[in-house]
Amino acid sequence: MVVTENVTSGVRVRGRGSGGLLLRILPPSLYAGRASALIERSALVYSRAWLVFVSGVFEPLFYLLAFRVGFGQLVPEVTGPGGGTMSYVAFVAPALLVASAMNGAVFDATYGVFFKFRYDKTYEAALSTPLGPLDIALGEIGWAVLRGGLYAVSFFGVMGVMGLVTTPWAVLVIPVAVLVSFAFAAVGMVCATLLRTTSQFDYIQLAVMPLFFFSTTFYPLSVYPEPLQVLVQCLPLYHGVELSRGFAAGVLDWSMAGHVAYLVGLAALGVYGVSRRLHTLLR
Repeated sequence: MVVTENVTSGVRVRGRGSGGLLLRILPPSLYAGRASALIERSALVYSRAWLVFVSGVFEPLFYLLAFRVGFGQLVPEVTGPGGGTMSYVAFVAPALLVASAMNGAVFDATYGVFFKFRYDKTYEAALSTPLGPLDIALGEIGWAVLRGGLYAVSFFGVMGVMGLVTTPWAVLVIPVAVLVSFAFAAVGMVCATLLRTTSQFDYIQLAVMPLFFFSTTFYPLSVYPEPLQVLVQCLPLYHGVELSRGFAAGVLDWSMAGHVAYLVGLAALGVYGVSRRLHTLLR
């Protein structure tokens, strides 16, 4: 049985097991903020659809295996961060890690939010409680970030098994993936509030696929003509890929601060934008 409580700190969704004991998805310390109620709601919903999470891990994994046993044999070494050489699979792996985090975050922040907003009227119900537009934005983005982080941790474990983790700095690719998830989830949620029909999801794919293929995911920036290099460096996934690749290789420089600033700024702009959109549409 699922029990919903309206309390001054927000909405808490709880479930009871067959023995009548109270079950919580999140630890009690995470109930301080109102947004955590929406995160728990999503956790309860997806607890019966865990295969969706598993499937999101396999796509980049198949890419990685293909480059390890296939194309990587034809291109044994490439120029990596700092001008050093590295195997092609080691070059691609950290980029695929953040790309998988992006895909997971975008899926939740667009498809999931669209149906909750347009059809289920979830947010209208939430606003009848002490939750506000910013709480809804942070709750949905927080869940998308958790999903992207889960993909990143799983992928990082595969990298470790394949012997692609060669420096202690490599563990920082996980926070990078979380930051990428946050930025794309925030912007994706803004886009979801602008969509009116399911057919318009094609526009989302039209934006995500070029980001995946052209953000130096598979090739160094130097292979592009100079005018295209400027364009590639404006892409948000490029900054996540460069951060992840630098940490994975153990090559750190000051340009990383610029990459972080770009992603943090994008995330902040997205959170502000979606909270304003929800306030306008649901008031």
